[in-house]
Amino acid sequence: MTFRAAERHHHYIPYWCDGGREGFKPVTSVESPPLIFGTPTKIASEAPPTVEFLGKNKVPDLQKFFQKPDGVPVHLKRGLPDQLLYRTTMALTIGGTIYCLIALYMAAHPKRQK
Repeated sequence: MTFRAAERHHHYIPYWCDGGREGFKPVTSVESPPLIFGTPTKIASEAPPTVEFLGKNKVPDLQKFFQKPDGVPVHLKRGLPDQLLYRTTMALTIGGTIYCLIALYMAAHPKRQK
């Protein structure tokens, strides 16, 4: 890498590349860059009040539903859609594992050419 390439990418140049001086020498200036946005940020307590959400909070109802001690795992609580997703995921996982094992076997034991 040449000196100019290091300058362009803001890298540090090792001592053995900069004429034998000790340590690392910053190629770019150490001054802070100019501000991109000139307006200062506001503290949360100074910010104007936000618009309140007018919908109903569903979290307590969902917590009661999912924390019910009915013996059903949480990933299957919603019934048929959860069962379909779970079984599809399991089938794809097992199928992918079998496919990978077959591919590894075929790679380890290639057919001999006659």
